[in-house]
Amino acid sequence: MGRGGLYSLSLIFVLVLPFASANISHYDDYWSKKAAEAWNRTLATYEPMPAKVVSHFNEHTHRTLNELEGSNNTRRELSHRVYTGPCMATNPIDRCWRCDPNWANNRFRLADCALGFGRKAKGGKGGKIYVVTDSSDNDMVNPKPGTLRHAVIQKEPLWIIFERSMVIRLNQELIMTSHKTIDGRGASVYIANGAGITIQFVHNVIIHGLKMHRIVPGTGGEIRDSVDHYGFRTRSDGDGISVFGSTDIWIDHMSMTRASDGLIDVIWGSTGITISNGHFTDHDEAMLFGANDAHYIDKKMQITVAFNHFGKRMVQRMPRCRFGYFHVVNNDYTHWNMYAIGGSMNPTIISQGNRYIAPPLNGYAKEVTKREYTPESTWKSWTWRSQGDIFLRGAFFIESGDKNFVGKHPELYDHVEAASGEKVAEMTRFAGALGCRVGKAC
Repeated sequence: MGRGGLYSLSLIFVLVLPFASANISHYDDYWSKKAAEAWNRTLATYEPMPAKVVSHFNEHTHRTLNELEGSNNTRRELSHRVYTGPCMATNPIDRCWRCDPNWANNRFRLADCALGFGRKAKGGKGGKIYVVTDSSDNDMVNPKPGTLRHAVIQKEPLWIIFERSMVIRLNQELIMTSHKTIDGRGASVYIANGAGITIQFVHNVIIHGLKMHRIVPGTGGEIRDSVDHYGFRTRSDGDGISVFGSTDIWIDHMSMTRASDGLIDVIWGSTGITISNGHFTDHDEAMLFGANDAHYIDKKMQITVAFNHFGKRMVQRMPRCRFGYFHVVNNDYTHWNMYAIGGSMNPTIISQGNRYIAPPLNGYAKEVTKREYTPESTWKSWTWRSQGDIFLRGAFFIESGDKNFVGKHPELYDHVEAASGEKVAEMTRFAGALGCRVGKAC
């Protein structure tokens, strides 16, 4: 891109972003530069042939299931309500790193295990290991060394771990910098009763193995967002994790419940994202992918949602999408009270190998899908496809778009179908934060 193109994009961000929900009180030169750089990364990260990523993901899943087929003992153990057998990894992401008793000596191995659109996220791989020793969060401008807030603002790549189990109450949103991994393995780490995590205009971030609940809005004020900069932030939304204008993000094995707004929101041209192995309960509006009908930059948004369990007392938005391309694959939807997957503004939604269990009592909530604020004459052309999903208790998925699209475009697909929804309970059995202990298989 020439200087003129970069200048134009910078000008667009400077003019438009102050009106977006960015929690930034004043767009100084620092934020304007970060916004322009972030948009250039979005353009570079965007996959022009997303179906190739879909097929790559499905191929790895089939390989793992074929390996597991040979173990009848494993099958019997997994059929029990409480698993008491030896370490067992039941999907390709987990099979890449779990069940090694020496995992704590090779934490960086995790960074090679992502699949889907967020597969390039390496986080702090190759950097120093930063040990969080202090659960306090008292100084927003000059955070205390040893705290999580101090770790995430550093310039260099860091792999952030925790000295012991702890509960961290964030007084304001935690603003991350690029090339960071927050790794909760080996401890029980709660982010609770305070503000959430903000990933804004950065790239290459992994968040793994945390428990987040009762997230509330931060009041705003002066908050440091890097070693070299701090500024005044407006009130945060109360999202568990907010991804804004960021790329190459992987959120894995999270246990999340009861946030004031969304559990995970992804907005403003973010792309290259995988959300996997999560366990989500007790929440209304779970995931928002694209926040505004006017944000056409979200056409570049590409997200994989895989191996998650949407559990008790969930209501809607699992996810709710605008624009973009979304691969929703091998998730277990055991609870919803309104709908599971929704959208507007012509998103492409490929639903593959999920298990949808409709609510038993609400006869008006059997439909998996919901098109928001759009007449059928418009949404009937949107590409929303269901392949290999299973539907229980009367659940149904209303498809739209060209039913013969794949056959008409063989150059886009490797004809690798997703693993069947019949395997989902097995693949998601260990969703959520794991109880990893140093020296033992995880």
